[in-house]
Amino acid sequence: MTLMGVSLTCFHLYTAYFGTLPSQQQGAVHLGIALGMIFILFPATRGAGRRNEVPWYDVLLAFAATFAAYYKILFYEEVLRARVTGYSAFDLTIAALGVLFVLEATRRTVGMPIVVMATLAILYALFGNLIPSPLLSHPGFSLEQVSPYLWFRESGVFGTPLQISARFIFLFLFFGVVLMHTGVGRFFNDLAFALTGRFTGGAGKAAVIASSLQGMISGSSIGNTVASGSFTIPMMKNARFKPEVAGAVEASASTGGQIMPPLMGAAAFIMVEYVGVSYREIMFSALIPAILYFASIFIGVHFEAKRHRILGLPKDQLPSKRKLMLSKGYMLLPLLVIITTISVGFTAQRAALLGIACAFAVSLARKETRPSLKDILVIFEKGARVALPVIAAVACAGIIAGVVGMTGMGSKFAAGIISLADGVLILALLFTMIACIVLGMGLPTTANYVVTATIAAPALINEFGLPPMAVHLFVFYFGIIADITPPVCLAAFAGAGIARANPMKTGFTAVKLAIGAFIIPYAFIYNPMLVLVEPTPLGLLSALFFSLVGIMGVSSALLGYFIRDSFFLERLVLLVAGLAMVVPELLTSGLGLLAMVTVGWLQSRRPDKYQEAASLAQ
Repeated sequence: MTLMGVSLTCFHLYTAYFGTLPSQQQGAVHLGIALGMIFILFPATRGAGRRNEVPWYDVLLAFAATFAAYYKILFYEEVLRARVTGYSAFDLTIAALGVLFVLEATRRTVGMPIVVMATLAILYALFGNLIPSPLLSHPGFSLEQVSPYLWFRESGVFGTPLQISARFIFLFLFFGVVLMHTGVGRFFNDLAFALTGRFTGGAGKAAVIASSLQGMISGSSIGNTVASGSFTIPMMKNARFKPEVAGAVEASASTGGQIMPPLMGAAAFIMVEYVGVSYREIMFSALIPAILYFASIFIGVHFEAKRHRILGLPKDQLPSKRKLMLSKGYMLLPLLVIITTISVGFTAQRAALLGIACAFAVSLARKETRPSLKDILVIFEKGARVALPVIAAVACAGIIAGVVGMTGMGSKFAAGIISLADGVLILALLFTMIACIVLGMGLPTTANYVVTATIAAPALINEFGLPPMAVHLFVFYFGIIADITPPVCLAAFAGAGIARANPMKTGFTAVKLAIGAFIIPYAFIYNPMLVLVEPTPLGLLSALFFSLVGIMGVSSALLGYFIRDSFFLERLVLLVAGLAMVVPELLTSGLGLLAMVTVGWLQSRRPDKYQEAASLAQ
């Protein structure tokens, strides 16, 4: 496994520098080694674990799955000719087995929901003619048509998602592994506490900043929650945050790491192909919504801390900003290299390669992070292991995307949305949001994005004339925040486990804290300037101001605190006023702002019950 993991990482570093193979061959190496590793490392039965031996059937599956993927390399010319002359019985057998291997590997690494969806998609391709509904039925295809389409063509397993994974995603996942080896996670935590620890609710605000920084390089909501939460959640509980609040703050902030440039989540690299723009444009377009997202959590933490009178941490418990930057500020260099190289026009692949080289150079600066040859081999192997669930997920998502293209299901789904919405944009957006969240409860973010970008995004773009960038970020956002949306809020459950809090309470608290995530996508759909679509300086500043104030209004309404504890009527006014400012109309935004100012003025004239209690005590 060490040999295979190191080989897979070396292959991607080599092709990133010298140029990738033809897409199908690049994908075959990428998937073939990954499948072999998965069947050895992940047991057939969950929880069984690997001890001192691997069952013979898993060894057989590992070799067979690797051969099925490498078949496209070993017989590359023959497979290409077979598209015209027809596939042999052996070709069809390899194709069918290859699809089954992908489904089983995904089940072992990711879980059943996406496997069930992919299986239903295959059954739909085979038996669509039996569906009585004219909206959903199609002539139906034979197994001899479906299996080679999904395995040998560019629109199935080896389609765009896997190609992007083989070119970009693996490199950025490896970059994150190298960065974490340098101790950058601890540095981010220390920096966050140095910046915000002394303010009201400082422990919670520091957790937001630290988790956003770590989330940029981990790309996993749950993984980031566990990694940074083991440190930040106890700190928040010690500062008198309720356990469910501490877990919710960490979960909501960690989830946002996937939408925070420069690295974002793996799905952002797939978006490059779907939208047809460079990763640099994706990165800059996502910047303002990401800032608004974390600002909303920051505001929520502030209101929660003010409501419960949670003060900042003592100065002697906080690291010195000056000493921290002088001693460890160099750890920011790899991220700066990534940002700079992408900004000046380098490809994401080359930027990742330079970032990895810089991260290794940074690791040499201190003795405790300086890797030995054995450490380097461990890092290379870990880089491959971290990528295995992602590779399996995008390959399985390719099956769904392939069936969508083969059967025309995308246009049928789009027609269904338009029919249900009856031409009303807000209803179409609501239906799409619900679909993204429901899918996100069972699918990894990358697979969720592939599915929704294939079947839902075209409806919003073609029927309502919305900008592609705004629409794809819309489905991207709602696929991600499924991780904190009850009832299946996996990141919130992870945070609750560390905080020893009620999981469902933690999930609902995370929704209240991250309410901006449910508002921001609508804001940039109705005002695309927020994703830098034809922006003007005044229009962009106005949209940013009203969106931020609107999020503040909604957050204060849900948490029950603005300047003072809010009465029910005040909370209702703040909620309506905040939502009114999302719509880019001067009248509604102005009225919403006036309503918020009025509530704030009335509350400021009301005595603070805590100050009154303190006076009485004196």
